[in-house]
Amino acid sequence: MTVTSLDILLVVGAVSYVYILWRRRVLLSTKRQLTSRVQADHGTAKFAVSGSMEVSQIFIHPIKSCRGTSVQQAEYTPGGLKYDRRFAIIDATTHKVITAREISHMVLVNPQLVQDPSASNGGRLVVTFPPDSGGAEFTVPLCPDQNTLKSWDILNDVELWGKDVDGYICPGAANATLSRFLQRDVLLVYKGPRARPCPPTYAFPHLDASAAYQDAYPLLVANDASLGAVEERVRDFAERGEKGVDPRWGKEKLAIERFRPNIVIHGANPWAEDDWEEIEVGGCVTITLVSKCTRCLLPNVDTKTGKRDAAVPHKVLMSFRTGLDPARMTKACFGCNGVPHGSGSIRVGDSVRVTHATSVA
Repeated sequence: MTVTSLDILLVVGAVSYVYILWRRRVLLSTKRQLTSRVQADHGTAKFAVSGSMEVSQIFIHPIKSCRGTSVQQAEYTPGGLKYDRRFAIIDATTHKVITAREISHMVLVNPQLVQDPSASNGGRLVVTFPPDSGGAEFTVPLCPDQNTLKSWDILNDVELWGKDVDGYICPGAANATLSRFLQRDVLLVYKGPRARPCPPTYAFPHLDASAAYQDAYPLLVANDASLGAVEERVRDFAERGEKGVDPRWGKEKLAIERFRPNIVIHGANPWAEDDWEEIEVGGCVTITLVSKCTRCLLPNVDTKTGKRDAAVPHKVLMSFRTGLDPARMTKACFGCNGVPHGSGSIRVGDSVRVTHATSVA
């Protein structure tokens, strides 16, 4: 049988038509679920606010998956907050990035920023451990300059989410100390100069952004009212005796630090952020919210004890926060992945204004 160019065009056209219909169906399904959830849970337009919005908390996580630091002000670039996730801990043999998903007590590793603008390395990162752990404090340059980095070995095969990125191996006591605490041979690495492109999203298929050792995107933006809504569900689960949910959750608070956000916003309705595509902070900082943040079991780890809860908050989120990300419909979502425009600074108390939002009606 002879295949003509017309036959090929017809096949390509048919496949394209089916793909377009599928994308439309997914989008419409997502919108219906969002609208239904708004009507059931809040009864108002989700992007509405209960008053003026502002930045209530800012967190920097200098070492990926280790304890975050609450700050009053942070500088930012298109790659995220300055000092955020510039360091990571990797397996000494495979060079794969290790996170608290594997070793939950690494959240007890406490990196503290000691900034010194007059120093060539910007200051020091002082890393401490729980008093009873036997971990000895060590320091590394906060922002190593080129002269410092010349003496550090560089790896080009640091594996993060199946992709190779670069990283300089920190010398000195850091690696031996971390290996003892984590009971595994590890290396502390500092992000190298090679760009790490962010993956495109459903809403931004031509996204042009890069990140350091963040999971995928430069910023994570959260809404404290949404945390309150999750807490209400958690209490309900505990009071009903839901399987796997410890009764203590009937009274215990859920810390926002479990979700590892960079910017926390106060003054919006619960889940208002689901429909935000762009926000303005402090009258001059523009952040594009490129996707919802799909969640794994990492927020189940208590940042104070390093222990992983069997159900909270993941089981609760899975009961009502799926179907929000068209690319991962089966995953639960909390918070939004963001990309900042330009460079500048963000402060606690800065006003927040939604400059572009999608409609789910």
